[in-house]
Amino acid sequence: MKKVFLLAFIFAFGIFSAHAADLKIGYLDFHKALNESNEGKKASKVLEDMISKKEKIFNGKKEEIKKLDEELKKQASVLTPETTNDKQENLSKLYRDYQRMVKDFQEELKKKEADLRQVIEKDLFKIIIDIGKEDGYAYIFEVNAGGLLYYQEKFDITGKTIKLYNKAAKNKK
Repeated sequence: MKKVFLLAFIFAFGIFSAHAADLKIGYLDFHKALNESNEGKKASKVLEDMISKKEKIFNGKKEEIKKLDEELKKQASVLTPETTNDKQENLSKLYRDYQRMVKDFQEELKKKEADLRQVIEKDLFKIIIDIGKEDGYAYIFEVNAGGLLYYQEKFDITGKTIKLYNKAAKNKK
């Protein structure tokens, strides 16, 4: 689909080459704008804090499971088969709970990241549209979305987008 769009664009660009002098095309590294903006950095910090808090809990549970497993191995020869079986079931349950806890956190983290990202993306798109209108761009491409094979640095609006977004986010507060 992207190739079809690119070919159509190239074809249209060739047909209207008489207007090429009026045509201003820019590009943006959206990933960079998202991650290097102040709000993007704050979002990364929020996610890192969430991870570090949970990591401590996960490490504690992991150690608890490891300790119980070692105890079971040491005591296996003196325990009755029924007691050994009960302890193994308990250990298995603890391990399943640990895995479930990790999985739940991963889902929570994904959701939080998506929520934070969505707000930033929405604001960035507004800034990009404003830049396009104010600076007279006919097209603004996302450099990582594919299709953009060559560009000149002078048409990169990533830095300007980050700067305007940081300013807008600061004024929002």
